[in-house]
Amino acid sequence: MSDMRDAAMSSKAWPFEEARRVLKRYQNKPPEKGFVLFETGYGPSGLPHIGTFGEVLRTTMIKRAFEEISDIPTKLICFSDDLDGMRKVPGNVPQQEMLAEHMHKPLTSVPDPFGTYESFGHHNNAMLRRFLDTFGFEYEFYSAREFYQSGQFDAILLRAAERYDEIMAVMLKSLREERRQTYSIFLPIHPETGRVLYVPIREVNAKDGTITFDTEEGEEMTLPVTGGNVKLQWKPDFGARWAALDVDFEMYGKEHATNTAIYDRICEILGGRKPEHFSYELFLDENGQKISKSSGNGISIDQWLTYASTESLAYFMFLKPKTAKRMHFDVIPKAVDEYHQQLRAYETQDAAGRANNPVWHIHGGDVPKSDMVVPFSMLLNLASVSSAEDKGQLWGFIQRYAPDASPEKNPGMDAAAGQAVRYFNDFVKPHKVFRTPTDLEREALEELRDNLRSWDGGLDAEALQSMVFAVGKERFEPLRDWFTALYEVLLGASQGPRFGGFIALYGVTETADLIDAALAGKLTAG
Repeated sequence: MSDMRDAAMSSKAWPFEEARRVLKRYQNKPPEKGFVLFETGYGPSGLPHIGTFGEVLRTTMIKRAFEEISDIPTKLICFSDDLDGMRKVPGNVPQQEMLAEHMHKPLTSVPDPFGTYESFGHHNNAMLRRFLDTFGFEYEFYSAREFYQSGQFDAILLRAAERYDEIMAVMLKSLREERRQTYSIFLPIHPETGRVLYVPIREVNAKDGTITFDTEEGEEMTLPVTGGNVKLQWKPDFGARWAALDVDFEMYGKEHATNTAIYDRICEILGGRKPEHFSYELFLDENGQKISKSSGNGISIDQWLTYASTESLAYFMFLKPKTAKRMHFDVIPKAVDEYHQQLRAYETQDAAGRANNPVWHIHGGDVPKSDMVVPFSMLLNLASVSSAEDKGQLWGFIQRYAPDASPEKNPGMDAAAGQAVRYFNDFVKPHKVFRTPTDLEREALEELRDNLRSWDGGLDAEALQSMVFAVGKERFEPLRDWFTALYEVLLGASQGPRFGGFIALYGVTETADLIDAALAGKLTAG
């Protein structure tokens, strides 16, 4: 056994813990289908979003972890529930009136309001695939429409008809009294109107594999349960899909957690083995509200990638998936810097340390080196004091501090410089407030400035930090009041970087000039 596999078998990192649970399923004999199947689901009523990314990313992390500890082949399926009836018209698409005419039709029978695909469902499926391909996910795409219509689901649907009463008993326990009166696990699709019908079922004929019902107009109709003529309600569909595909692992948000026992039992009634599952907490906006596609609160994936790398987003997604996390713009700088700290740590770690390091899971073991010679948070401070409008201005400072760095040799650093300028102008600049120093702070700032004017120690960040520290230690208790003063008076912020590192990057003379500007009231004058 390799060192990494050995470390993975005892790692506390959650992808390895989940992978070991999946492996236990096959400790006695390998899967008959020849591979371990991971699945994620997608409701194509809207465009893919940050939650979709998180679900596929986290499942991919567990799949990679499994591949590290086992030689059994794996497969990831992204399953689109595109046979669902359209229950409301999304507010962010054109041709609202046209769409309203097709309510309750399967999404793959609703015309595409964008006019580019066979249907609205096909359009959103294409957007999902493009979205997943952009991030390099390895997956197979499954369409519920094709799954039902091709006959792949027929055996399970016939079994559902045979075991209808048993499945209904599971479902009826979970429903309110008024819903029980009309509920059926089968939803017919009207052969003429194409609408998904939520109607009571008169009879389920297991022998013939048919259902009989009254249409909304009162006409009695009989349809086979096979061939895409009916679909299952979403909770039975979950369990039936697990049984039909022999799914080994699926994760979902905590809103599904209360239904897990229902999904599992239906899977077992239909002759399947319930998969391993993992329920994750939801993302919240800055006010602690659940992020929602329809309300547009929180942060979108495009917005994150405007200000930071995909890897920093993956890092944020890795952290504590069972804890609700606020996902808003303030978390981006910290995520970027922590991701690069972990990249640098990875180079010196043993196998056990690497197995627990988020970057192993982000990169599937093929971990790059960080080329960030300056932290993202420092770039924001640099953008602030230099009023940078483009990344070229920041590179002037970066190359004085790190002469060997360049946009060509440090592409990650170059991208981050541009992202830092955008982030500063959009989020930091509008809220900057400089204050006038107190008499004690003015005295300390004057000494710091004088020390900088006579400084001959080069751009040694640690030496500069020690000098800043010594100036403050003479006057401030606690010492953090001195650093808070530096940030508020010179940077217009309540917190900031290690100040010695800032001086080394911005420049000794430039920092002395900045202090003079603050003492003269030029910064508060705006």
